[in-house]
Amino acid sequence: MPDSPTGRRQPSGSASDSLRPRRDARSMPSLEEVAHRAGVSRSAASRALNNAPHVSPLKREAILKAAEELGYVPNATARALATNKVGSVVLVVPNEEPGFFADPFFSQIVVGIATALEKSDLVLTLMLASSGEGSDRLKRLLRSRSADGVMVLATRKDDPLNDIIESTDLPVVFCGRTLGREPRWYVDADNRGGARLAAEHLLGAGRRRIASIVGPMDSQASVARYQGFVDAVAAVGLPTDWIEEADFTYDDGARAMTTLLDRHPDLDAVFVGSDNMAAAALRVLKARERSVPDDVMVVGFDDLAVAQQAEPSLTTVSQPIRSLGHEMALMLMRVIDGESPSPIILPTHLVVRESAPSAERG
Repeated sequence: MPDSPTGRRQPSGSASDSLRPRRDARSMPSLEEVAHRAGVSRSAASRALNNAPHVSPLKREAILKAAEELGYVPNATARALATNKVGSVVLVVPNEEPGFFADPFFSQIVVGIATALEKSDLVLTLMLASSGEGSDRLKRLLRSRSADGVMVLATRKDDPLNDIIESTDLPVVFCGRTLGREPRWYVDADNRGGARLAAEHLLGAGRRRIASIVGPMDSQASVARYQGFVDAVAAVGLPTDWIEEADFTYDDGARAMTTLLDRHPDLDAVFVGSDNMAAAALRVLKARERSVPDDVMVVGFDDLAVAQQAEPSLTTVSQPIRSLGHEMALMLMRVIDGESPSPIILPTHLVVRESAPSAERG
């Protein structure tokens, strides 16, 4: 039987219920009200709502039902004390350029994280940490342990953030990897395998003068995509040095395509390390009066909306961008709960469109 406000035991549904002060409709229900409704002690209600042990299944079910019926929301401070958790996680972004946040890649990562966290009590905080001030904020957060865990979008090889993040004992999960470093927990896409598929597709279409626009070579993803390209073209004895590096942006993709055409005017295919750069390559080829796909086939990487919108539509390697964010958040929650999951490499696959049709279609 539940405790009365005076400490006496009262039968459920007794007259004392009618004497209980009515709660203002605008106020939040208390833990005591949840316990009273479920017919348990306050401590039992607290243990059940904090997923602590030593609560019978029947009591736990009654408590959770009472909390749902009352619309009870745990006090964040009390919950943190009870579970030794803060109730928040941080996404560290090593980039503060406005164009980065307009990139669909970033938005899909965030959506994936949000869908994974929506059924948890964890609040997501975004932290921009590429500037000096941003790095200092991150250091303070890590020192004060003002979060339960950290997610990081892959950094460049010599980014000072690498040492800052490695110095913490908070759980850290990476989206992608940093060149020359192997984090304990990460989620990545099969960049090398996807790039190999792209190059093999061009070879299968009969192309033999194949160039590549690669991303920044201090990025693990760029290096892996370059390696996949080399795997395929070297296997059939073709040159592997028809390469131009660019910075993943549209404008630099256009510059790189122009450079490749000046250097290798007879090229008949190009594998491009991102869809944004590939869209720029299509524009340059059109301006040079090179027909796509007849004169030059083009394959990108990512499968963003721009790939479908391009003219002609872009054959590309599809990576599960939203799943990268989703799996990263799920992995972090497992680590916070004391587990030690293995790293995850998500598969990639080729999406064939007009810029590089299959041999039987070409």
